Amino acid sequence: MNTTDVADTTMDDSIYNNYYLYVNIPEPCTKKGIKAFGGIFLPPLYSLVFLFGLLGNSMVVLVLFKYKRLRSMTDVYLLNLAISDLLFVLCLPFWGYYAADQWVFGLSLCKIISWMYLVGFYSGIFFIMLMSIDRYLAIVHAVFSLRARTVTYGVITSLVTWAVAVFVSLPGLLFSTCYTEEGRTYCKTKYTRNATRWKVLSSLEINILGLVIPLGIMLFCYSMIIRTLQHCKNEKKNKAVKMIFAVVVLFLGFWTPYNVVLFLETLVDLEVIQDCAFERHLDYALQATETLAFVHCCLNPVIYFFLGEKFRKYIIQLFKTCGGSSVLCQYCRLLQIYFPDPSSSSYSQSTVDHDLHDAL
Repeated sequence: MNTTDVADTTMDDSIYNNYYLYVNIPEPCTKKGIKAFGGIFLPPLYSLVFLFGLLGNSMVVLVLFKYKRLRSMTDVYLLNLAISDLLFVLCLPFWGYYAADQWVFGLSLCKIISWMYLVGFYSGIFFIMLMSIDRYLAIVHAVFSLRARTVTYGVITSLVTWAVAVFVSLPGLLFSTCYTEEGRTYCKTKYTRNATRWKVLSSLEINILGLVIPLGIMLFCYSMIIRTLQHCKNEKKNKAVKMIFAVVVLFLGFWTPYNVVLFLETLVDLEVIQDCAFERHLDYALQATETLAFVHCCLNPVIYFFLGEKFRKYIIQLFKTCGGSSVLCQYCRLLQIYFPDPSSSSYSQSTVDHDLHDAL
């Protein structure tokens, strides 16, 4: 660019700024740097979440079918949670490419991937909530749970949960569309009428169904479980409390920042907050906290492995039967050294003991 171009550009900017000052209209908030940041930051993180989420949750599904064979309500919920996480992570390669370049997969896939993402998002959180209720019934209402915590009821409640997740995700299917702007193709939710109202409702839906209600139920269930365990002389009590603490803290730590940023985005949409610099920072925060929330779908298998003795034992058995992979077999021997088989330990035979053992 030569000096004449610079002078022309300066003059154009001056005219542009004077125009907005003269007519008293706020200047549009430009966010060009945010796209460039996302193109560098998001694809590698999405790829890592996809690989670890696919591997870990596929292993959960394999263990449940090969060893546990869905003999309890807990097994049914674990399977559905793993399927939810798999549905969620299968969308990430598309979003990763989209962040790096543009949407090249067409309108149909735009709608399907947007819908799958929301179904996986809602169903995953709903099944974490159901597992909290399942543990609550198993430990706090042990006698009643013998009738209520059956595979049949587990299947029925799972079907209802999937139906609710599909229903609340319908806006993603109906309103997602492709459009081209400044030579770039986008896949976004676009509302034709009352756009601000729809954005606010969508944000409130995610905050209420994705955080407030599940968190309230989880806190109630786990506080009652801890209260019950305080009166229980049991070797496994400490491990049960650790698992409870891990589930709640991880859920809060990975989902709360994302929901807070979405709530602030709602205030921007309602024009309660009108600050371009704040909006830019908010968009950066949205990318970071959304990726952090995505990581949560990789952590459920990790929780089961390190805090669940039975699940860990099944993973070791799975590695033993892998047949031929020296790396996996060596890994298997390390697991047995650091996490010995707990079957030799003596546990009480009470109902609560049995349910704790099944939960862990």
